[in-house]
Amino acid sequence: MGELIRMAQTLTKNSTTPATRPPNLWLRRYSIIIIGVAVIVLVFIWRAFAGKQPLVDTLSLVTLTLTFSTPITLGAISGTFSERSGVVNIGIEGMMLSGAFFGALAVSYTEQIWVGVIVAPLAGAALALLHAVLSIYFRVDQIISGTVINILSVGLTSYLDSLTKQRARSVSKLPSIEFKIDNLPFSIGAVSILSVLVVFIAHYVLFNTVWGLRTRAVGENPKAADTAGVNVFKIRYFSVLISGVLAGLGGMYFSLQVLGGFTQGMTVGTGFIALAAMIFGNWKPFGAFGAALLFGLCLASDNVLQSWYGNIEWLHTFTQAIPYVVTIVVLTGVIGRSRPPAAVGTPYVKQ
Repeated sequence: MGELIRMAQTLTKNSTTPATRPPNLWLRRYSIIIIGVAVIVLVFIWRAFAGKQPLVDTLSLVTLTLTFSTPITLGAISGTFSERSGVVNIGIEGMMLSGAFFGALAVSYTEQIWVGVIVAPLAGAALALLHAVLSIYFRVDQIISGTVINILSVGLTSYLDSLTKQRARSVSKLPSIEFKIDNLPFSIGAVSILSVLVVFIAHYVLFNTVWGLRTRAVGENPKAADTAGVNVFKIRYFSVLISGVLAGLGGMYFSLQVLGGFTQGMTVGTGFIALAAMIFGNWKPFGAFGAALLFGLCLASDNVLQSWYGNIEWLHTFTQAIPYVVTIVVLTGVIGRSRPPAAVGTPYVKQ
Protein backbone atom coordinates (compact mmCIF):
# COMPACT_ATOMS: atom_id res chain seq x y z
CA MET A 1 0.00 0.00 0.00
CA GLY A 2 2.94 2.31 0.68
CA GLU A 3 4.11 1.86 -2.90
CA LEU A 4 0.62 2.70 -4.15
CA ILE A 5 0.57 5.90 -2.12
CA ARG A 6 3.92 6.92 -3.58
CA MET A 7 2.60 6.18 -7.07
CA ALA A 8 -0.47 8.30 -6.36
CA GLN A 9 1.78 11.17 -5.32
CA THR A 10 3.82 10.72 -8.50
CA LEU A 11 0.69 10.68 -10.67
CA THR A 12 -0.52 13.85 -8.98
CA LYS A 13 2.83 15.53 -9.38
CA ASN A 14 3.11 14.59 -13.05
CA SER A 15 -0.42 15.70 -13.91
CA THR A 16 -1.03 19.24 -15.10
CA THR A 17 -2.25 21.43 -12.26
CA PRO A 18 -3.60 24.99 -12.21
CA ALA A 19 -0.46 26.14 -10.44
CA THR A 20 1.77 25.06 -13.33
CA ARG A 21 -0.25 26.38 -16.25
CA PRO A 22 -1.55 29.78 -17.23
CA PRO A 23 -5.16 30.26 -16.06
CA ASN A 24 -6.32 31.11 -19.60
CA LEU A 25 -4.53 28.25 -21.37
CA TRP A 26 -7.69 26.18 -21.68
CA LEU A 27 -9.55 29.13 -23.18
CA ARG A 28 -6.77 29.76 -25.70
CA ARG A 29 -6.67 26.12 -26.77
CA TYR A 30 -10.37 25.73 -27.40
CA SER A 31 -11.40 29.31 -28.16
CA ILE A 32 -12.71 28.44 -31.66
CA ILE A 33 -14.89 25.65 -30.30
CA ILE A 34 -16.13 27.80 -27.41
CA ILE A 35 -17.04 30.63 -29.78
CA GLY A 36 -18.76 28.19 -32.16
CA VAL A 37 -20.85 26.63 -29.39
CA ALA A 38 -21.71 30.06 -28.02
CA VAL A 39 -22.88 31.23 -31.45
CA ILE A 40 -25.03 28.10 -31.91
CA VAL A 41 -26.61 28.50 -28.48
CA LEU A 42 -27.27 32.22 -28.98
CA VAL A 43 -28.88 31.56 -32.38
CA PHE A 44 -31.19 28.97 -30.85
CA ILE A 45 -32.06 31.25 -27.93
CA TRP A 46 -32.79 34.12 -30.31
CA ARG A 47 -34.96 31.90 -32.52
CA ALA A 48 -36.75 30.49 -29.49
CA PHE A 49 -37.73 33.92 -28.18
CA ALA A 50 -38.53 35.16 -31.70
CA GLY A 51 -40.93 32.24 -32.10
CA LYS A 52 -42.44 33.00 -28.70
CA GLN A 53 -41.75 29.47 -27.51
CA PRO A 54 -38.52 29.93 -25.54
CA LEU A 55 -39.18 27.13 -23.04
CA VAL A 56 -40.33 24.63 -25.66
CA ASP A 57 -37.47 25.28 -28.07
CA THR A 58 -34.87 25.30 -25.28
CA LEU A 59 -36.15 22.01 -23.84
CA SER A 60 -36.20 20.55 -27.34
CA LEU A 61 -32.55 21.48 -27.84
CA VAL A 62 -31.52 20.19 -24.40
CA THR A 63 -33.31 16.84 -24.67
CA LEU A 64 -32.09 16.23 -28.21
CA THR A 65 -28.52 17.14 -27.24
CA LEU A 66 -28.60 14.69 -24.33
CA THR A 67 -30.18 12.01 -26.50
CA PHE A 68 -27.71 12.31 -29.39
CA SER A 69 -24.74 12.50 -27.04
CA THR A 70 -25.69 9.21 -25.32
CA PRO A 71 -23.75 6.69 -27.46
CA ILE A 72 -20.81 9.10 -27.74
CA THR A 73 -20.71 9.45 -23.95
CA LEU A 74 -20.79 5.68 -23.38
CA GLY A 75 -18.18 5.13 -26.10
CA ALA A 76 -15.90 7.83 -24.68
CA ILE A 77 -16.11 6.39 -21.14
CA SER A 78 -15.53 2.95 -22.66
CA GLY A 79 -12.29 4.17 -24.24
CA THR A 80 -11.29 5.98 -21.05
CA PHE A 81 -11.39 2.79 -18.96
CA SER A 82 -9.40 0.82 -21.51
CA GLU A 83 -6.76 3.43 -22.25
CA ARG A 84 -6.32 4.43 -18.61
CA SER A 85 -5.08 0.89 -18.08
CA GLY A 86 -2.72 1.15 -21.05
CA VAL A 87 -4.70 -0.62 -23.80
CA VAL A 88 -5.73 1.31 -26.92
CA ASN A 89 -9.25 0.41 -27.97
CA ILE A 90 -10.27 1.56 -31.43
CA GLY A 91 -12.63 -1.41 -31.62
CA ILE A 92 -15.36 0.52 -29.80
CA GLU A 93 -17.26 0.94 -33.07
CA GLY A 94 -17.37 -2.82 -33.62
CA MET A 95 -18.36 -3.52 -30.01
CA MET A 96 -21.20 -1.01 -30.34
CA LEU A 97 -22.44 -2.61 -33.56
CA SER A 98 -22.39 -6.07 -31.99
CA GLY A 99 -24.22 -4.82 -28.92
CA ALA A 100 -26.88 -3.26 -31.14
CA PHE A 101 -27.39 -6.44 -33.15
CA PHE A 102 -27.29 -9.10 -30.44
CA GLY A 103 -29.41 -7.00 -28.08
CA ALA A 104 -32.13 -6.66 -30.73
CA LEU A 105 -31.81 -10.32 -31.75
CA ALA A 106 -32.25 -11.46 -28.15
CA VAL A 107 -35.41 -9.38 -27.81
CA SER A 108 -36.79 -10.76 -31.09
CA TYR A 109 -36.40 -14.37 -29.91
CA THR A 110 -37.49 -13.95 -26.28
CA GLU A 111 -39.90 -11.02 -26.62
CA GLN A 112 -38.42 -9.75 -23.34
CA ILE A 113 -36.76 -6.34 -23.47
CA TRP A 114 -34.73 -7.00 -20.32
CA VAL A 115 -33.01 -9.93 -22.04
CA GLY A 116 -31.74 -7.55 -24.72
CA VAL A 117 -30.48 -5.21 -21.99
CA ILE A 118 -28.36 -8.07 -20.62
CA VAL A 119 -27.22 -9.50 -23.96
CA ALA A 120 -26.12 -6.20 -25.56
CA PRO A 121 -23.33 -5.41 -23.04
CA LEU A 122 -22.32 -9.07 -22.97
CA ALA A 123 -21.86 -8.99 -26.76
CA GLY A 124 -19.61 -5.96 -26.39
CA ALA A 125 -17.71 -7.69 -23.58
CA ALA A 126 -17.17 -10.81 -25.75
CA LEU A 127 -15.43 -8.78 -28.45
CA ALA A 128 -13.55 -6.86 -25.76
CA LEU A 129 -12.25 -10.16 -24.37
CA LEU A 130 -10.98 -11.08 -27.83
CA HIS A 131 -9.29 -7.69 -28.09
CA ALA A 132 -7.78 -8.13 -24.62
CA VAL A 133 -6.40 -11.59 -25.40
CA LEU A 134 -4.86 -10.41 -28.66
CA SER A 135 -3.42 -7.23 -27.12
CA ILE A 136 -2.35 -8.43 -23.67
CA TYR A 137 -1.59 -12.15 -24.01
CA PHE A 138 -0.38 -12.35 -27.61
CA ARG A 139 0.91 -8.75 -27.58
CA VAL A 140 -0.55 -8.01 -31.03
CA ASP A 141 -0.35 -4.36 -32.09
CA GLN A 142 -3.36 -2.83 -30.35
CA ILE A 143 -4.38 -0.69 -33.35
CA ILE A 144 -4.39 -3.79 -35.56
CA SER A 145 -6.35 -5.74 -32.97
CA GLY A 146 -8.98 -3.00 -32.72
CA THR A 147 -9.26 -2.87 -36.50
CA VAL A 148 -9.80 -6.63 -36.56
CA ILE A 149 -12.63 -6.21 -34.04
CA ASN A 150 -14.32 -3.59 -36.22
CA ILE A 151 -14.06 -5.66 -39.40
CA LEU A 152 -15.18 -8.83 -37.61
CA SER A 153 -18.22 -7.10 -36.16
CA VAL A 154 -19.36 -5.68 -39.51
CA GLY A 155 -19.06 -9.06 -41.21
CA LEU A 156 -20.52 -11.10 -38.35
CA THR A 157 -23.59 -8.91 -37.80
CA SER A 158 -24.25 -8.69 -41.54
CA TYR A 159 -24.00 -12.47 -41.98
CA LEU A 160 -26.13 -13.31 -38.93
CA ASP A 161 -28.71 -10.70 -39.92
CA SER A 162 -29.13 -12.49 -43.25
CA LEU A 163 -29.01 -15.94 -41.61
CA THR A 164 -31.82 -15.04 -39.20
CA LYS A 165 -33.83 -13.54 -42.09
CA GLN A 166 -33.56 -10.03 -40.63
CA ARG A 167 -35.48 -11.07 -37.54
CA ALA A 168 -33.80 -8.36 -35.45
CA ARG A 169 -35.12 -5.57 -37.71
CA SER A 170 -38.24 -4.85 -35.62
CA VAL A 171 -38.38 -5.22 -31.83
CA SER A 172 -39.83 -3.37 -28.85
CA LYS A 173 -38.11 -0.31 -27.39
CA LEU A 174 -36.92 0.54 -23.91
CA PRO A 175 -39.19 2.82 -21.85
CA SER A 176 -38.65 6.56 -21.76
CA ILE A 177 -39.46 9.35 -19.34
CA GLU A 178 -42.16 11.38 -21.06
CA PHE A 179 -43.55 14.82 -20.24
CA LYS A 180 -45.43 17.62 -21.99
CA ILE A 181 -44.82 21.36 -22.25
CA ASP A 182 -47.55 23.42 -23.90
CA ASN A 183 -49.15 20.14 -25.03
CA LEU A 184 -45.98 19.20 -26.94
CA PRO A 185 -44.45 15.81 -25.97
CA PHE A 186 -40.84 15.41 -24.81
CA SER A 187 -39.03 12.25 -23.82
CA ILE A 188 -35.67 11.08 -22.50
CA GLY A 189 -34.72 7.45 -23.02
CA ALA A 190 -33.55 5.04 -20.33
CA VAL A 191 -30.11 4.60 -21.92
CA SER A 192 -29.62 8.38 -22.01
CA ILE A 193 -30.29 8.61 -18.28
CA LEU A 194 -27.98 5.65 -17.69
CA SER A 195 -25.17 7.34 -19.65
CA VAL A 196 -25.19 10.33 -17.29
CA LEU A 197 -25.02 8.02 -14.27
CA VAL A 198 -22.11 6.15 -15.88
CA VAL A 199 -20.12 9.39 -16.12
CA PHE A 200 -20.36 10.07 -12.36
CA ILE A 201 -19.69 6.42 -11.46
CA ALA A 202 -16.68 6.27 -13.78
CA HIS A 203 -15.19 9.45 -12.31
CA TYR A 204 -15.64 8.15 -8.75
CA VAL A 205 -14.18 4.72 -9.57
CA LEU A 206 -11.13 6.05 -11.42
CA PHE A 207 -10.22 8.85 -9.03
CA ASN A 208 -11.60 7.83 -5.63
CA THR A 209 -11.00 4.10 -5.28
CA VAL A 210 -7.96 1.89 -4.85
CA TRP A 211 -8.88 -0.01 -8.01
CA GLY A 212 -8.98 3.27 -9.94
CA LEU A 213 -5.57 4.24 -8.58
CA ARG A 214 -4.15 0.89 -9.62
CA THR A 215 -5.68 1.23 -13.08
CA ARG A 216 -4.10 4.66 -13.58
CA ALA A 217 -0.79 3.41 -12.20
CA VAL A 218 -0.80 0.49 -14.65
CA GLY A 219 -1.50 2.89 -17.51
CA GLU A 220 1.32 5.20 -16.48
CA ASN A 221 4.03 2.83 -15.29
CA PRO A 222 3.14 -0.87 -15.34
CA LYS A 223 6.60 -1.96 -14.16
CA ALA A 224 6.38 0.18 -11.01
CA ALA A 225 2.82 -1.04 -10.41
CA ASP A 226 3.96 -4.65 -10.79
CA THR A 227 6.79 -4.03 -8.32
CA ALA A 228 4.20 -2.69 -5.86
CA GLY A 229 2.27 -5.94 -6.11
CA VAL A 230 -0.39 -4.90 -8.60
CA ASN A 231 -1.41 -7.58 -11.10
CA VAL A 232 -0.95 -5.62 -14.34
CA PHE A 233 -2.55 -8.24 -16.56
CA LYS A 234 -5.62 -8.62 -14.34
CA ILE A 235 -6.17 -4.86 -14.23
CA ARG A 236 -5.86 -4.55 -18.01
CA TYR A 237 -8.15 -7.49 -18.75
CA PHE A 238 -10.81 -6.18 -16.39
CA SER A 239 -10.56 -2.62 -17.74
CA VAL A 240 -10.93 -3.76 -21.35
CA LEU A 241 -13.94 -5.91 -20.38
CA ILE A 242 -15.57 -2.86 -18.74
CA SER A 243 -14.82 -0.97 -21.94
CA GLY A 244 -16.66 -3.64 -23.93
CA VAL A 245 -19.67 -3.60 -21.61
CA LEU A 246 -20.04 0.17 -21.96
CA ALA A 247 -19.61 0.00 -25.74
CA GLY A 248 -22.33 -2.67 -25.86
CA LEU A 249 -24.63 -0.36 -23.91
CA GLY A 250 -23.84 2.35 -26.44
CA GLY A 251 -24.91 -0.01 -29.23
CA MET A 252 -28.08 -0.84 -27.33
CA TYR A 253 -29.01 2.85 -27.58
CA PHE A 254 -29.33 2.54 -31.36
CA SER A 255 -31.37 -0.66 -31.56
CA LEU A 256 -33.42 -0.65 -28.35
CA GLN A 257 -33.91 3.05 -27.61
CA VAL A 258 -33.99 4.91 -30.94
CA LEU A 259 -34.95 2.55 -33.76
CA GLY A 260 -36.56 -0.48 -32.16
CA GLY A 261 -34.57 -2.86 -34.34
CA PHE A 262 -31.26 -3.41 -36.09
CA THR A 263 -30.00 -2.18 -39.45
CA GLN A 264 -26.57 -2.88 -40.88
CA GLY A 265 -23.96 -0.23 -40.07
CA MET A 266 -26.38 1.64 -37.81
CA THR A 267 -23.64 2.98 -35.53
CA VAL A 268 -22.37 5.14 -38.46
CA GLY A 269 -18.92 5.88 -37.03
CA THR A 270 -20.08 6.82 -33.53
CA GLY A 271 -17.29 4.78 -31.95
CA PHE A 272 -14.66 6.89 -33.71
CA ILE A 273 -16.36 10.14 -32.69
CA ALA A 274 -16.37 8.77 -29.13
CA LEU A 275 -12.60 8.30 -29.31
CA ALA A 276 -12.26 11.94 -30.37
CA ALA A 277 -14.43 12.93 -27.39
CA MET A 278 -12.21 10.87 -25.08
CA ILE A 279 -9.06 12.59 -26.36
CA PHE A 280 -10.70 16.01 -26.21
CA GLY A 281 -11.72 15.25 -22.63
CA ASN A 282 -8.11 14.36 -21.75
CA TRP A 283 -8.99 10.78 -20.75
CA LYS A 284 -11.25 12.01 -17.93
CA PRO A 285 -14.95 11.08 -17.59
CA PHE A 286 -16.29 14.61 -17.08
CA GLY A 287 -14.12 15.99 -19.87
CA ALA A 288 -15.28 13.22 -22.21
CA PHE A 289 -18.90 13.91 -21.25
CA GLY A 290 -18.48 17.60 -22.06
CA ALA A 291 -17.02 16.73 -25.47
CA ALA A 292 -19.86 14.26 -26.09
CA LEU A 293 -22.39 17.00 -25.32
CA LEU A 294 -20.63 19.21 -27.88
CA PHE A 295 -21.05 16.54 -30.55
CA GLY A 296 -24.62 15.93 -29.39
CA LEU A 297 -25.37 19.63 -29.78
CA CYS A 298 -24.10 19.53 -33.37
CA LEU A 299 -26.35 16.54 -34.13
CA ALA A 300 -29.34 18.10 -32.39
CA SER A 301 -29.00 21.29 -34.43
CA ASP A 302 -29.95 19.34 -37.57
CA ASN A 303 -33.27 18.18 -36.10
CA VAL A 304 -34.16 21.53 -34.58
CA LEU A 305 -33.36 23.47 -37.75
CA GLN A 306 -35.53 21.08 -39.77
CA SER A 307 -38.42 21.65 -37.36
CA TRP A 308 -38.01 25.40 -37.86
CA TYR A 309 -37.44 25.65 -41.59
CA GLY A 310 -38.58 22.30 -43.02
CA ASN A 311 -36.45 19.70 -44.78
CA ILE A 312 -34.17 21.96 -46.84
CA GLU A 313 -31.78 19.60 -48.59
CA TRP A 314 -28.64 21.76 -48.62
CA LEU A 315 -29.16 22.78 -44.98
CA HIS A 316 -29.73 19.17 -43.94
CA THR A 317 -26.54 18.08 -45.75
CA PHE A 318 -24.55 20.87 -44.08
CA THR A 319 -25.79 20.18 -40.55
CA GLN A 320 -25.24 16.41 -40.94
CA ALA A 321 -21.58 17.07 -41.76
CA ILE A 322 -21.02 19.31 -38.72
CA PRO A 323 -20.17 16.52 -36.18
CA TYR A 324 -17.50 15.07 -38.47
CA VAL A 325 -16.02 18.50 -39.16
CA VAL A 326 -15.97 19.18 -35.43
CA THR A 327 -14.19 15.83 -34.91
CA ILE A 328 -11.40 16.93 -37.27
CA VAL A 329 -11.17 20.36 -35.62
CA VAL A 330 -11.08 18.84 -32.14
CA LEU A 331 -8.35 16.34 -32.99
CA THR A 332 -6.33 19.01 -34.79
CA GLY A 333 -6.58 21.27 -31.78
CA VAL A 334 -5.69 18.77 -29.07
CA ILE A 335 -3.08 16.49 -30.68
CA GLY A 336 0.25 17.24 -29.03
CA ARG A 337 -1.46 19.10 -26.19
CA SER A 338 -3.42 16.41 -24.37
CA ARG A 339 -1.30 13.91 -22.47
CA PRO A 340 -2.40 10.29 -22.78
CA PRO A 341 -1.39 7.67 -20.20
CA ALA A 342 2.34 7.15 -20.59
CA ALA A 343 2.17 3.38 -21.20
CA VAL A 344 -0.89 3.32 -23.44
CA GLY A 345 -0.42 1.10 -26.49
CA THR A 346 2.66 -0.62 -25.02
CA PRO A 347 2.33 -4.33 -24.21
CA TYR A 348 3.72 -5.25 -20.81
CA VAL A 349 6.24 -8.06 -20.52
CA LYS A 350 6.72 -9.32 -16.97
CA GLN A 351 10.40 -9.48 -16.06
